Amino acid sequence: MTGSQKLAVVTGAANGIGAGLAREAARAGYRVLLADCNEPALARTAAAIPGAESRVTDVTDPIQMAALADHAEALGGADLLFNNAGVMTTGFSWEIPAADWDRAIAINIGGVLNGARAFIPRMIARGQPARIVNTASVGGFLPSPLMAPYSATKFAIVAITEAMQCELELLGAPISISLLAPGPVLSEIFASPFGGDAHPATERFVETMKEMTALHGMGADEFAALVFQGIARGDYWIIPQPETLDPFLQARHEMIRERRRPTGAMTG
Repeated sequence: MTGSQKLAVVTGAANGIGAGLAREAARAGYRVLLADCNEPALARTAAAIPGAESRVTDVTDPIQMAALADHAEALGGADLLFNNAGVMTTGFSWEIPAADWDRAIAINIGGVLNGARAFIPRMIARGQPARIVNTASVGGFLPSPLMAPYSATKFAIVAITEAMQCELELLGAPISISLLAPGPVLSEIFASPFGGDAHPATERFVETMKEMTALHGMGADEFAALVFQGIARGDYWIIPQPETLDPFLQARHEMIRERRRPTGAMTG
């Protein structure tokens, strides 16, 4: 460990939100350890961050995640962990192949759980203040047609993260948790979203989402700066784009309270 400089570990760090978080962590004075399964993209991102280290890691593999945590311990231990890796799968829920459902669950949920299993015991043993940021989505509050695997897994992360926060409080551990819920951010998440043959309705949906993101999406670095402002405040809920959540969440709560059936709108 170099002096008292803190270490940030970022999964899903090869591009998009993860790469932005890694760059912002370095700007904030952290040493950074980047992890991703995309080796070429990971190497490019790490090379652009002075002093960054990287480790090719499949977040669905508990052994690889434990090795990432061991590497972090060799560097002095993770002070900040971003469980950020995630994938998008689109289509009619009953037509999406089982393998694609399993992949979404393994990465979007399993990656967070494997990160917790690997890092939390080591953080507790160190006994020093640390923070874990789990990436959900505004889609973890607002289900959408044609992206059920994403909605379901991000809903799960909202629940898991709340449970983790309460469990760490029960232990009196000096570890804080944050739930990160991005809105549209410029990334590659819609680059390969199809499982099997895409229905024309799915293709239109994905093109619409790409257009909306291109028009209204926030840059990854601008987004990451807002995330670190939330971390500095000690926020549990880190929602950098509240305008993409709050009015729709209120409408969803009203729908549930009034027992109305969902409609085809993305906001429920």
